[in-house]
Amino acid sequence: MKYLLLPIFILAIIFSSAQDTRKWTQLFNGKNLDGWTVKISKHDLNDNFGNTFRVKDGKMLVSYDQYKTFDDQFGHIFYKTPYSYYLLAVEYRFVGKQVAGGAEWAYKNSGIMLHCQAPSTMLKDQDFPISIEDQLLGGDSTGERSTCNLCTPGTNVEMDGKLFTPHCINSRSKTFRNEEWVRAEVLVLGDSVIKQIADGDTVLIYQKPQIGGGNVSNYDKAVKKDGQLLKSGYISLQSESHPVEFRKVEIIDLEKEFTQKKQK
Repeated sequence: MKYLLLPIFILAIIFSSAQDTRKWTQLFNGKNLDGWTVKISKHDLNDNFGNTFRVKDGKMLVSYDQYKTFDDQFGHIFYKTPYSYYLLAVEYRFVGKQVAGGAEWAYKNSGIMLHCQAPSTMLKDQDFPISIEDQLLGGDSTGERSTCNLCTPGTNVEMDGKLFTPHCINSRSKTFRNEEWVRAEVLVLGDSVIKQIADGDTVLIYQKPQIGGGNVSNYDKAVKKDGQLLKSGYISLQSESHPVEFRKVEIIDLEKEFTQKKQK
C-alpha cells in the first residue's frame, strides 16, 4: 500500500483510530525540561540564553524578560527522539507583550517544527532548523488571523500534485483570540502526508515534505540536500519574540502500525 495518495476518508480513519485506541505519551512532563535540547541563534547548543525556555506552574514558558532586545535570536527547543509516523498535539496560548526588537510578522507567532534536522547539526548563527513548520498564530479582539498555517524553512512540499515553493500558506482555521488556549494537532505520515488540525478541525493537508527552497540562513550546506524527502526528524517548538505558553505536548507514535502495514 502506498501512503502518498491516501484518500481523505482513510486519513480520517487513521486519525480517529489513533485517538480511540492508543494512549498519548507526554513529551513535556510539566516539571522540567528533561528530554529537551535548546538551540538559540547566535548561541551555542544547550545555551538557554536569557532563560528563554523555562517551566512554571506546570507549563513550558517561552519568555523574554531577560532580553534587552530580541536581535534575531530565534530559538527552538527540540525533543530528544526523532519520529517518522505519529500524531502530535500541543496546547498553547500567547500571553503578554512582544519583546522589543521583534519583527512585526513575529507578533503572536510561534510554531511546531516537524521533521527537523538534528539540533547538533545546526550552526551557531543558524536562524531556523531545516524543517516543516506548523505555524501557530494568535489573534486579537478584532480582525482575522488563521493558525496552523504552513511555513517551509529550507524545505518544500507538494499540494494538489504540484511542488509548492512559496514560504508560507494560510490554513482555513478560525481565529483564536487574546489569551485563549488552543489545541493544535498534526498527523505526520513519514514522507507522504501531513495533516494539520486546529481545535479538532482539519485545516491543511499536504504531501511529500522535502528539503529545498530558501528562508533559512547560516546553515551547513552539507546538511541541506535539496530534493531529499523528509521521512523522519526531530520535533521542536519556537521562540520568535512573543511570549507563549505550552501546557501540553503529547504524541501517539504510529511507527509500528505503519511498518506492519507496509510488510503485508
